[in-house]
Amino acid sequence: MTENYISHQVIGAAIEVHRELGGPGLLEAVYEEALTSELESASLEVQLQRPVPVVYKGVELKKPLYIDLLVAGRVVIEVKAVEKFNPLYASQLLTYLRLGNFKLGLIINFGDKYLKNGIHRVVNGCPEH
Repeated sequence: MTENYISHQVIGAAIEVHRELGGPGLLEAVYEEALTSELESASLEVQLQRPVPVVYKGVELKKPLYIDLLVAGRVVIEVKAVEKFNPLYASQLLTYLRLGNFKLGLIINFGDKYLKNGIHRVVNGCPEH
């Protein structure tokens, strides 16, 4: 399964969640759980709130970062439920990708009225919007 295939499946699942639950108004955790359910029903492995170790000068720090969702062990999903996209989210996701040695991540903002406007792709090495 390629990252692009997985991301296509994630976007379809996110659209279904957005269609079912509606747009703005719910907490991120609600969208995370619903998206996890939708992806698992499509037979995709999902890890919710997966820790990613942070290594500083060769020493693993006690506090890891947490990825909202890791799909099929390859694609990182950052779930948002905010009114307006902040470019800092892409930087945050890129950091997760680098630390976890992943290629592709998606920011999915369920707070956007139109979900298609709330999906942002980030590739390790160069964020895309």
